[in-house]
Amino acid sequence: ATTAAQHPRTLPKEKMKFVAGILLAALAMATAKAPDPTECEVCIAVLNSVDELIPKEDKTKLPAIESAIDKYCNGGSLGPKEKKMCYYMEPIKRSVAQPFSLKMPKDRVCKRLKKDNDAICDVKFAVKVEAAATAEDVTKLRVKQLKTILNDRGVECEGCLEKSDFVKRVLETAHMDL
Repeated sequence: ATTAAQHPRTLPKEKMKFVAGILLAALAMATAKAPDPTECEVCIAVLNSVDELIPKEDKTKLPAIESAIDKYCNGGSLGPKEKKMCYYMEPIKRSVAQPFSLKMPKDRVCKRLKKDNDAICDVKFAVKVEAAATAEDVTKLRVKQLKTILNDRGVECEGCLEKSDFVKRVLETAHMDL
């Protein structure tokens, strides 16, 4: 058996490999993409509403979950985003009900459904801008979000080329409800 005293260079190489491994692991964690809080937000909201419609004793029964999905989607007071989510979910009720019956968290159910249909998690609620929002608050939004806000308000922004043009138009139309 050889010792470190006989081979003084082997121990530092092992330490260097260990330190390099730790640094690579730390770098991988640091560059990991932070989860988007708006990812699957409509899907999760719809599943939470469906969950409220299911009696406690039936939360693991597939027919009860499927009928709750039908009941929710056929309700009259759904917004456009919820209706769109129902459009995606109704044909795949069984795929929705299966993980739901296992009491899987709603975000994981939505991510599982996303594997079959990417559009499930692409549906997002409109970005809300309060009437009292300052120019600084609105400037923090992306141009895509600003365009969405204007579109939801039914306002066109003719001649808007720069982000500052969109910000100005959003602030001008702040009195309009989304």
